[in-house]
Amino acid sequence: MAAAASTSRPSGGDFLLRVQSPMHGMKRIETCPSQKIDDFLRKVKQAFDLPGNGWTVYVDRKMKTELKARPGGPKSSQTLNSFDLKRGDLLYLDIKPEVTAMLEDNLEEDGGRERTTPSRATAGALLTGDSDDAARALNRDITGTIVEDEVDQFLSKLDGKIPRERNEQLCRHGDQGKCLHCVPYEPFDEEYLANVNPPIKFLSFHSYIRKRTGGLDKGKYVQLENLSCKIKPGCRDHLPWPRGICSKCQPAAITLQRQKYRHVDFVQFENHFIVERFLDYWRKTGNQRLGYLYGRYEYHKGVPLGIKAVVSAIYEPLQVSTKSSIELVQDEDEVVNDIATKLGLRKVGWIFTDLVPLDISKGTVKHFRGNVNSHFLSAEECIMAADLQNRHPNPCRMSPEGHFGSKFVTVVVTGDSRNGIHSDGYQVSDQCMALVRDDCLVPTKDAPELGYVKESNNEQYVPDVYYKVTDSYGNEVTRLARPLPVEYLLLDIAVAFPKEMAFTFFASETIRPFSIEHRDDIGETQEFSVFCDYVSQFGRDQPMNMFCDLHLLIYFASCDVLPIKSTMDQLLLALKTKDNAMFQRWLQSADWATVEQLLAAQNSPGILPPPYLQASASAHGQPSLAPAARVGASWSCEHCTFLNQANVDICDMCSLPKS
Repeated sequence: MAAAASTSRPSGGDFLLRVQSPMHGMKRIETCPSQKIDDFLRKVKQAFDLPGNGWTVYVDRKMKTELKARPGGPKSSQTLNSFDLKRGDLLYLDIKPEVTAMLEDNLEEDGGRERTTPSRATAGALLTGDSDDAARALNRDITGTIVEDEVDQFLSKLDGKIPRERNEQLCRHGDQGKCLHCVPYEPFDEEYLANVNPPIKFLSFHSYIRKRTGGLDKGKYVQLENLSCKIKPGCRDHLPWPRGICSKCQPAAITLQRQKYRHVDFVQFENHFIVERFLDYWRKTGNQRLGYLYGRYEYHKGVPLGIKAVVSAIYEPLQVSTKSSIELVQDEDEVVNDIATKLGLRKVGWIFTDLVPLDISKGTVKHFRGNVNSHFLSAEECIMAADLQNRHPNPCRMSPEGHFGSKFVTVVVTGDSRNGIHSDGYQVSDQCMALVRDDCLVPTKDAPELGYVKESNNEQYVPDVYYKVTDSYGNEVTRLARPLPVEYLLLDIAVAFPKEMAFTFFASETIRPFSIEHRDDIGETQEFSVFCDYVSQFGRDQPMNMFCDLHLLIYFASCDVLPIKSTMDQLLLALKTKDNAMFQRWLQSADWATVEQLLAAQNSPGILPPPYLQASASAHGQPSLAPAARVGASWSCEHCTFLNQANVDICDMCSLPKS
């Protein structure tokens, strides 16, 4: 009995006490029962790197009994023995808000990245066990400055349950009652998702959130944390990698799992003109093509609480393409993004072709993706998709970082099983995004369907990555991801067109559209003469339709010859809101009047300018000149578009000949 008493309450010798901090976590401090309280507090200060004041250590969870020496008392009241502490007891560190803010600033400087920590109110609620206060404080900290997408805000307000009709044979209650046989399904109900026609393979992201936040606690402490494959910075217990590492800063090993949810459930092109114009490049050259999808995210009724990406246009960046490869020369274009934003659009994904002709006379293509002996996406394409998803994160109020996953989609145009041209949609999993973001995943050289997780070296520590397969005996076997089948990283998404076509931008079978940018190699150039030919196709009743073309607006914003840049915002706002009065005011501006004069000077003899130009010229108080009068009065230089007098044959601006 004496030995047992000595083990529970040692009178001398070293033993450990645990100290829990809401900011630093838990640390163990060596001490002894006879040590003075002031000396122990100095150890706490050194262990947590605290200032001289502004913090307190408590013995109990409710933070009522402070660990401090009793002034004027006997020597026995100055030691840890006076609080009846046992080996391994847990103490609680409380830090004042101003000290917390100072420590956070220091951690940001030391760690080299921004850290998100709970506030004192949150930590206090968690330590005292007040779950309701903790949930409210934690929610307030996370959602303070996060603005989610409009579709996310809309879906978060929906009930999301799937109604069921009354079963006349099994239901025995009144019309206002509900029972087990007619109660609505939850949006994540596995039975409903498996039996619906067609079956739904993946939960929508908001259905996944409802599942995580369901139950008795309503998900008070649920957080969606982004996976990290890097060593946590700021660890002071050892030398930096590669000379040292510990369990506190070492990233955990990763076991790849097929993701049960996806951030986007459907990809919809507004009309077939969008894809047809994109495929024209391949039809004319045989080379592959890449483009960025611009559109918006909307509620998708085909999946409970689903989201669809609606594509309004495709922008083709500067690239060098062959029959089997694409090299991006210019990846991002801020001019395009700015125009899209002002039109209420955003970049929602990317698209590329992988087409090989089978029979040109029949218009068939080879089917070599998605079959048993091939792949859906290559490892290199998965890495590209993950990189683009990392550049376009999804704002999320339930993540401490303020973002979780991505809505950015990948569309590949290739051959299907019937040798027709078909579009497939994909996203990569959040685990793949983390592996690519932290530079852990690379493609293999000879097998496009396999990726490879890098090994650790002196410059980088890479955690072990595993995946599970079923062997020939039906056993689940864990294997190292060297190499890695990329199917574990993929989520497939349906791609289709609506029953009734929609048009954010004007398109017609009878109107030849304006040239697409960066197609000079096939003779499609964006020049003033092309603009003149394009304008000549529109009548007096179609002025706004003429400007509803993303490629034309990009030409306006990037052309230094046309003086339209200063008034582009008014034009974009009029097109976005379909405000005809605002559009007419823009047509009467001085900048557009200059463009009208350039257009009039470019017309060939005997060809009238577009009727709406005559009407707009009259609105400016200018006479509607006859074609011969306009052509005889001046001529426009083909090189710099400067208007010269009719009696000169050399341009006064660039000194080049008239023809």
